[in-house]
Amino acid sequence: MTGKRKRYSADFKAKVALEAIRGELTISQLVAKHGVHQTVINAWKKQAMDGLASVFSGKAEAVETGHAGEVEKLHAMIGQLVVERDFLRKASGR
Repeated sequence: MTGKRKRYSADFKAKVALEAIRGELTISQLVAKHGVHQTVINAWKKQAMDGLASVFSGKAEAVETGHAGEVEKLHAMIGQLVVERDFLRKASGR
């Protein structure tokens, strides 16, 4: 039995996991509706539930703050290069 593994898109996984979280249909009904094994649906549901905490934990804000520090360093470097350019322009007589 050498069949190929099915690959599901992130959108499909999110849709099925959201339906499982809502609980409007049982896992058995979701299996019949989407043709995915119940273990896979339960795993996607668990991943979604675990991932929800990270959405609200502020990790996205921490990444933006990290970028802000990098932007400040780049602005400082640009300022230094402008000063050096102006100095060299004056020194060369242009």
